[in-house]
Amino acid sequence: MDIPKWLKPALWGAAAGAVALAFIGFSWGGWVSGSTAEKMASDRARLEVVAALVPICLQQSKQDPKFVATLAEIEAARSFEGRDLVMNAGWATMPGTAKPNREVASACLKELATQS
Repeated sequence: MDIPKWLKPALWGAAAGAVALAFIGFSWGGWVSGSTAEKMASDRARLEVVAALVPICLQQSKQDPKFVATLAEIEAARSFEGRDLVMNAGWATMPGTAKPNREVASACLKELATQS
């Protein structure tokens, strides 16, 4: 069987084109692997859940009889201690759970800072 002379360069061109397409697609085209897409979706979902729970934290803080004192303590504390104070006050403990949520406490603290 005779192979045409044009077939070998065509196959090499197709292979080089496929490699170039994959490189450009993953580098600049925004393509991602399945595991990367899964991680991105998981991170986005977690952030959306935290954003949905922040109003509950704010509402719980406003209902706390020690709100003013706790808020003054948070403002006087160092930045990294504020989250723990929100958690200890119980504002980041969502209804139906036993433990406070650290990410909700951080987001709630940021929101409280913008409201003050």
